[in-house]
Order: sequence, then structure tokens, then C-alpha cells
Amino acid sequence: MSDDLIRLTATEAVTRLRRGEITPLDLIEAAAARIAAVEPAVNALPTLCLDRARDHARALMAGQKRDAEDEPGWLAGLPVSIKDLNDVAGVRTTYGSPIFRDHIPTSSHPLVERIEHKGGIVLAKSNTPEFGAGGSTFNEVFGRTHNPWNTALTCGGSTGGGAVSVATGEVWLAQGSDHGGSLRRPGTYCSVVGLRPSPGRVTRGTTNNLFSPLSVQGPMARNIPDLALFLDSMAGLCPRDPLTFDAPAISFVDALATARPPRRIAFTADFGGKLTVDRETREICAREVRRFEQAGCIVEESAPDLGALEDAFMVLRSQHFVVDRELQLQTHREQIKPDIVWNTERGLAQTPSRLAWAERERAAFYRRMVEMFDGYDIFITPGAHTPAFDVDLRFPPLVDGKKLDNYMAASTLNAAITLTSCPAVAVPCGFDRSGRPVGLQIVAPARQEARALAAAHLFEQITGLDKLLPIDPRPGTVPD
Repeated sequence: MSDDLIRLTATEAVTRLRRGEITPLDLIEAAAARIAAVEPAVNALPTLCLDRARDHARALMAGQKRDAEDEPGWLAGLPVSIKDLNDVAGVRTTYGSPIFRDHIPTSSHPLVERIEHKGGIVLAKSNTPEFGAGGSTFNEVFGRTHNPWNTALTCGGSTGGGAVSVATGEVWLAQGSDHGGSLRRPGTYCSVVGLRPSPGRVTRGTTNNLFSPLSVQGPMARNIPDLALFLDSMAGLCPRDPLTFDAPAISFVDALATARPPRRIAFTADFGGKLTVDRETREICAREVRRFEQAGCIVEESAPDLGALEDAFMVLRSQHFVVDRELQLQTHREQIKPDIVWNTERGLAQTPSRLAWAERERAAFYRRMVEMFDGYDIFITPGAHTPAFDVDLRFPPLVDGKKLDNYMAASTLNAAITLTSCPAVAVPCGFDRSGRPVGLQIVAPARQEARALAAAHLFEQITGLDKLLPIDPRPGTVPD
């Protein structure tokens, strides 16, 4: 019975919960059994809060905490994972940092409060790189999280634990965050779906970078309808985040049900050679994106000029780190990993003129994106520069034979979209010759999450790759 339950989609599980065919406690026990079975191989959910979850389940079953039962995104007692960057009241929350190794917050992050208000039950905290900085999920508190398709490989970062938790069936939905690809690269590496929403769609709550659009919160799932459901749970105005706005009048789930195929799609594998992307990844994505033509879509190779956006992103990201980490560097420098120190010190050394240049580059690229969307409904790129790499490495040493000089150099496909504030969905598109997942990044105009989800759902229906989940962790070796 527990194996049957973990194989339900989130949408199916919520439907059965609403009908009273199963209870939240049934799902908690099924998830607990699955976690015990697969966690030793993947290390995705290092902190469990099963008793807290059971208490929440009993309250829901007693008719309590159901004020949002008739609202879009009602989860009806579905267990979810929360990234270890977000506080959960009474549950150890470390941010992946030894500085906060024993931190237990007394209140929850506003997004956690919203998810629980919508009937979600927090079952566990998912592993993350230290302070969410990194393309591979590891930290000194909990160690490394492994890719379930091949446990010798990374699951990506920084929502790596979340991606693994849904891929293996430990939970049905996972909350995460994204700055330079932290929902999209783990989604690609683990063959699940992850959405980076437009800034303001989902509350960021307590961050010091409240007025920066770079880092956002968002959902991960095994398929697009489940992703839309979880986005409905998250979306909406929050008084604690000045960028947020009201949820749409038509829910994302309802919009998905009535969506039409995109008419014209622009695709690029590497922005006209401006970016280094693994050759096999380019070939797979270029071939698989043509599957849209089966639905009558026009697919053409086209992309806006990238300009100097790679450098601009690093300038703006480094300033973001100054806001977040400058004071901690003054008091806990020896406990902060070198990548964060490097990013923060780079920001501290920047001039106002350099920051102004980066803002102008970002604005110019956004205008070129707007012009592209005048002629295309959707823009698609590979989901990552390269498939998953050695779990013991911070970033891939080579991409298509080119050596990388920093841990963000393999994220520009994602980072470029970050700077546009456009929503982007990572959706699986196949596997390379070594069996590593490959995916697409599907981008829509700003605040048009429903359009991105609809295109991703169409592609998912054509490929059927979501039917491969959940999977049992598979041991393997690192490919050449």
C-alpha cells in the first residue's frame, strides 16, 4: 500500500485526500517508509519532522486548519519538503552552514506559513549548499546529496535535495529557490520539473535583498500539473515582500487545463556560439525540441544577442552577496566556504560605475528579449550546459573541452534568464549515452508563468518522460 501511495502524482494524491479515500497520516507513513528505504543512498532529506507532521495531519483530519480548503492550491494534507534555507518553526534549520548547525527557529518563513495554510504538511528539510550558493549540493553540516539516476553524480544545486526528494518518491512536492538556476539545474540533472517564477509571484519573506529580483522562491514536482498545483499554493500578495502581487484570477491549474499549443517557438542551443554547451546536450536538445512540431508548432533557431550578460550577471550577483554576507564575513569568515568569500569580496571591490554598467547591460538584454517575444510565444534553451558531473566536485571541470574558472561559469544559460525576470521551467527531454538526464529550459514573457507551464505540459505529454518517476536510486560510476 505504501509503495502504491508514493507512486501517486501530487494531483492524484490530493484528489484522493479530498474524497476521503486516504488520509494525510497514510501519506506521512508511506513517505516515512520510502525515506528510510532510499535516504541512505541519496542524502536528500537530512532533517525529518515526522511528529510535527503527524500533529498537523491530525488537526486537518479533525476539521482544523482548513480555512483555505476552497482556494486554488489546496493540498488537503499532502506532505512536502522545504529547502533548508527556509525556517520551519520548531525544526532544525541550518542554511547548510556550520554557523547555524544547531539553529531551531521559533517561527516559520512566510512561504512555509502559506504552504501550511494551503493544507501542505512539512515532512522534512531538504539539503542545500551552504547558504544556497553552489551548483552541487553539499555542505559541512550534512554532507553530499547524490543523484538518484547515478549516485556517483551530483544532483545539481542549490535545490538539489528537493529535486532528489521528488524524483525518488520521498515526497510529492518540493519547495525551493532559484538565483542562477537553483530550481532549473537540479530539475534537469534529476529529470524532474522545476519552475523559476517571475519575481513577485511567490513571497521571499525575510530576505535582506527584498528589492532585488535575482533570487526567487518556487516549486518542484514530478510533472507539470503537479507543478501548477504547487504554484497555486505559493502564489499571491505577501505584506512582508514588497515585490509580490495578487495571485491570478484564473488558477494555474485551470489555465493549464484550457491551454493551447504555442504557435511559434524560438530555440537556441548556445546563443549562437556565445556559450559553451556540451556537444551531446546540444544535439539532444536540438533534436527533442522538434517534438513540438508534432503538435503543429513552428520551431525556429533564434535568440537575442547575449551581449556581455555573463559578466553583468556576476557583477550583480556579487552585489547581492555583499548585502547577504558582508556582515557575516566580518564575524565568521573562517566558517564560510571559499566560493561565498570570493563572491562577496568580488562585490566589495566593485565600483559604482561597474554596477551601473551591469544594470545597463541587463536592461538592454531585457529589451532584446521583449523584441524576440514580439515574434515568438516561447523561448527554449538547454536546461544546463552539461549533464550531471562527479558528486565530489564543486562544478564540472570541463564543458565541451573548455576549462571553467569559477563555479558559476556552467550556469549562464540559466543566469541569463534570471536577469530578464522571465519565468522559466525545466522539463526533461531525454538522456545522454551515459544515461544522464538532459532537459530543456522553457521561457515565457515576464509574469506569463501559465504560458511556460502550458508549453512544458505539452512537451511532457509528447515525451511521457514523467512516467519514469519515482525511481529507486541507482549506483554507478562517473562517465569520462
